[in-house]
Amino acid sequence: MSYVAVALVIGLLIAIHEYGHLLAAKLCSIPIRRFSIGFGPKLFEVKRAETSYWLSLIPLGGYVLPALEDSDFRRLPAYKRIVFALGGPVANIAGAFVGLFVMGLSQFSLGPIRAVSFAATQLMKGLQQQLYGLSTLFVDFGQLSGIVGIVAVGGTEFGSTFAGLLTFSVLINISLAVLNLLPLPPLDGGRILFCVLEKSYRPIAKVEAPVTLVGWALVMVLMACVTVQDVGRLVA
Repeated sequence: MSYVAVALVIGLLIAIHEYGHLLAAKLCSIPIRRFSIGFGPKLFEVKRAETSYWLSLIPLGGYVLPALEDSDFRRLPAYKRIVFALGGPVANIAGAFVGLFVMGLSQFSLGPIRAVSFAATQLMKGLQQQLYGLSTLFVDFGQLSGIVGIVAVGGTEFGSTFAGLLTFSVLINISLAVLNLLPLPPLDGGRILFCVLEKSYRPIAKVEAPVTLVGWALVMVLMACVTVQDVGRLVA
């Protein structure tokens, strides 16, 4: 059951990331056609105004689909597209802060004011550690883990107690925020980078779509490789 709990927490945190994009879109008056928890075929749908809210078959993940063609979306003001891209990482950072605040109250018996200070301090430390950890991946790609490895380690080390799951959720929230802010297509940071570059060299917008497609292909290959690596570690 601990592995199931960890998998559900991962799915929830990715959903929080996507919900951050949805809130950012609403803030910037960007019309949204679909908000989906999960990928693949639709299991359940609720329609609210112009937006369809889906629960899809594959629960790990999700997406926010603007009600605009790609060309129309790219015509939006750069600040709107940047806010939209930042929505997901900001939601994960907020989620990590809330998790740390709850830890301060429940595990360390801190008062609300001290719990806020604790959460802010630990969040900054966590972000710094995550950035340092990312820098070491360029030296040793063997440290990478995919969803299989994360669930395996999370279930073993964190999944048996509420406190453990809370700690795990903070770590994953921070990881999702930092990873998605990397300036690489198709990540949120890559989208922000293109928005910034467009301001100084407008024609670069023409290569965003093909570069993003190449980025997705590389991500898929990387996910396949780390999954094979994770399975190899488990059966070794």
